[in-house]
Order: sequence, then structure tokens, then C-alpha cells
Amino acid sequence: MRKFIFIGLAIILCSSCQEQEKRYTQQSQEIETAKTLVKNYNERTYDSSLYADTSKTRYNSVEQSMSPLKAIAYHQANDTIFESRGFLLKDQEYEMVVTDDGETWVNCWLDWKGIIKESNQEVMVPIHLTYQFKEGKIVREIGIWDNSAVMLAVQKMQADKNMAAVEKGI
Repeated sequence: MRKFIFIGLAIILCSSCQEQEKRYTQQSQEIETAKTLVKNYNERTYDSSLYADTSKTRYNSVEQSMSPLKAIAYHQANDTIFESRGFLLKDQEYEMVVTDDGETWVNCWLDWKGIIKESNQEVMVPIHLTYQFKEGKIVREIGIWDNSAVMLAVQKMQADKNMAAVEKGI
């Protein structure tokens, strides 16, 4: 009987000493991939090879998703209204978590700054990005931010242009 108790205790002791899988970290290859995406965005050098072919990207939407190439086209179209734009290097936060279901996600909290081309108005927007990874590739990207500051700046620029045209016509 003692033998069984000692064997049971030995099994419990050995199993409790096994290294547990990391479920949260701030240093991983997936985080480095997310940082590369941020760097590429700032440099306007987009790279779809970091994404799986079937990856889906959603920005401020629950239903509409884009392929990696459509997401790049989205950024390039938005680039046309900015003199400069990009994520600030200060106060960037990254974390990787492994969910109970075994999914790997990287979360990023970043501050974004843009200068509207025609008005030189500066706009600052806090942004949350999250990436799901499988086999080292991004299979899902979700971006959430309040775009109202950019929209208001663009509307003001257009209103100023319209007013100038009206005044010119008088």
C-alpha cells in the first residue's frame, strides 16, 4: 500500500514539474511579425507574404472582410489624402496570447498620426490591431479605431475648398 502511495506521489510530483506552455508573452516570433507589419505600413512597403492566402482582414467592421491584397489596396487608397502618416514609435504595446482553444493571437495598441495633405491638419488616433496566427502566418486581422477625427478633418478641408470656389465665383 505504501508503495502505491509513493508511486502516486512521484507521479503527481513529476507531472507538476513539467514546464507549462506559455499562454501569454510580450516576446515571440508572432510579435516580431506584427512589428514588421507596423514598420512596413510606416514605410509604405506592403508585404502580403506575411499573411496566409486565405487570410481575412476586417477594419472597423463585423461583416466586411478583405483579402491581404485588398487590404493593401485599402491602405494605398487612404494614403492619397495624407502628406504623412504612420504609427508613432513611442508607447507601442504588444502581447501574444494562446487561448483555451489553442488559437494564437497578437494584440497591438498603437497611436497613429496623420497630416492631411491639403490642410496640413494633424490628426491623432489610438488604434487596436489584433492578428490571429497559424503556422507562422496571419490568418485573421482585426483593426478597431475611431475614424471620426480623420473624417472631420477631410470634411473641413472639402468645405473650405467649396467655400473658396464660391467666393471665387462671386
